Amino acid sequence: MLKVLFKPIVMFFRLTNLLTTFQAMINEILKDPINTRKIASFINDVTVKTKEEKEYNEIVENIVKRLEKNELYIKLENCK
Repeated sequence: MLKVLFKPIVMFFRLTNLLTTFQAMINEILKDPINTRKIASFINDVTVKTKEEKEYNEIVENIVKRLEKNELYIKLENCK
């Protein structure tokens, strides 16, 4: 299981619903894997649910590529 912690590095001033907006952005970026029910996302946590290690690795790679494409990065020390 991969647990990823995201923290915005820029505070969006005058944005009253920062967490809601961030969750909507993550949901849009990870829409396809979320729809397959292979991952779950809640604000700054992403959980991968699989039984096979090969499938797990493919999903994690897909998530990392999607995040990188959208200029979001993972701190490895926050991953389990």
